[in-house]
Amino acid sequence: MELDSKVQASKAKSTRRRVLEYIIDETMLNVGSEFVWLWVATEPENRQILALSISKERNMFVAERYLSNLIKVHGKHPVSTDGGTWYPMACQFLKLDHHIHSSYEKSLIERKMQYIKDRTESFDDYFPCRVKNCKLKHVHNWLRLFIDYHNNEIKHVN
Repeated sequence: MELDSKVQASKAKSTRRRVLEYIIDETMLNVGSEFVWLWVATEPENRQILALSISKERNMFVAERYLSNLIKVHGKHPVSTDGGTWYPMACQFLKLDHHIHSSYEKSLIERKMQYIKDRTESFDDYFPCRVKNCKLKHVHNWLRLFIDYHNNEIKHVN
């Protein structure tokens, strides 16, 4: 059993990404007949998507929960955002350095957001949500698959 835990620990270390900072943004998506917020965190050096999340609201509490989950996986790093009023308070609560996107960071995150939106719109066209009061599980599952595919493609390009 001890060997299994060592193997799992070494796998976790080898798959853990080097993170300099979090570049974070959110955008509204249409899922079926409702709108949801898509939260995205990327890393500027390797340009991989670190985390995607969806919520029905956009506020400081949702931002804090999203950042908190990001920290659990990748540790504490500076946060770059677009100036949304919910980010500074969430970062302050979590004791994270926060700054507004530089033009380079803004370019990176905006291109990534458009890329994701283009793919999710196609998904919704082919697999529309028809369930009333949907819990969005199918969207979460698709986003997890999308992250794995995207990050694998980025790895092979770099």
